[in-house]
Amino acid sequence: MQLVSRSTQAPQTRSPFTTVSPFSTAHTERVVILIDGANLFYAAMQLGLEIDYTRLLQCLTKDRSLVRAYFYTGVDRTNEKQQRFLLWMRHNGYRVVSKDLIQHPDGSKKADLNIEMAVDMLTLSEHCDRIILLSGTGDLTYAIDHVSYRGVQTEVVSLPTMTSDSLINVCDRFVDLSKLKSEIEKIRPTQARIPD
Repeated sequence: MQLVSRSTQAPQTRSPFTTVSPFSTAHTERVVILIDGANLFYAAMQLGLEIDYTRLLQCLTKDRSLVRAYFYTGVDRTNEKQQRFLLWMRHNGYRVVSKDLIQHPDGSKKADLNIEMAVDMLTLSEHCDRIILLSGTGDLTYAIDHVSYRGVQTEVVSLPTMTSDSLINVCDRFVDLSKLKSEIEKIRPTQARIPD
């Protein structure tokens, strides 16, 4: 009988889309990304930006290992375009967490997913080195503060004008979304630069 030795070290290069087991012992920093879909949508509108979600993952993970990327959103089940988008997200590295939109007396529609985000943040903090939150809601301040005390680095990515001061104050690093615009913007074929 011949024994085959298996290396326990992580490969030298990783695609930003390579997911690792939450229980991995690799030395590469393990990252969890939590995206508040509504917050990101309105931030992108403010910037006049159409986000390329593949490039967004690449930008946020860089040379780190992606444990999980979650996308939280309210859904309108009659909106076929939204359903196609969410299916694409599921097939391209995102776990989609959704709730039906609820219509309020003022006519607005909303789905509050802050509890789901906080629970996932606390659960996954045991299996990662850094949590990157794309949201500006102050409702997540306590959860971010709690995972920081567990030794997990916390990063918030949003627009300063759309982010609670309390959230900015408790996170380890705040990233202004507008500074990432060129790295995450969807490039249309007509926008592609032709070399001279």
